[in-house]
Amino acid sequence: MTETVVLLHGLGRTPLSMLAVALAARHRGYRVVNWHYASKRRSIAENAEAFAREVAPRLRNADAVHFVTHSLGGIIVRRFLATHRLPNLGRVVMLAPPNRGSEVADVLQKARCLARIKPVRELGTGAGSVPLALPPVRFPVGIIAGSRSHIPLFARWMNGAPNDGVVAVERTKLTGMTDFVVLPRTHTFLPWSPDAIRATFGFIAEGRFA
Repeated sequence: MTETVVLLHGLGRTPLSMLAVALAARHRGYRVVNWHYASKRRSIAENAEAFAREVAPRLRNADAVHFVTHSLGGIIVRRFLATHRLPNLGRVVMLAPPNRGSEVADVLQKARCLARIKPVRELGTGAGSVPLALPPVRFPVGIIAGSRSHIPLFARWMNGAPNDGVVAVERTKLTGMTDFVVLPRTHTFLPWSPDAIRATFGFIAEGRFA
């Protein structure tokens, strides 16, 4: 039996940011696809279509395909699964996803130099929010949020709500999600946290967080 775990990093990151998750997956016997995508140059829809071209054809023979995503990666997977069929889809774990947008993006898109980054314009909480426009999920998804804020300026933009420094805990939630857990970790280092990794593979194996 061959099961595949597909990893998608966050905005401005590379597959190296998902290395700990990749090693844990291989140790558990999964085949791993750690996809690198143009997180700053392409829109969410463009990256979803790039995934459909570059990665999806390689997944056809897997018994099950699971996803582990960080931040923006979760929104790209949501867009891909909303517009493409994946018959062997297994379970999805999202680490710190801005499923309801992010106040940080609301502020950053006002800066001319940052507004040129397409996802910054798309990840806000207003009318142009891509995450808010996506449909509810209809597949097993577990969400892991962080609650250790490490960027004081960003935290002020979130009006003191519990957050991981970039995304408020409440904004990670998703209509239709299967399970949800909050860990005392920062946004950047959530994919490197042993407790997050254990929870991730517990969900992939059992469909719930321990």
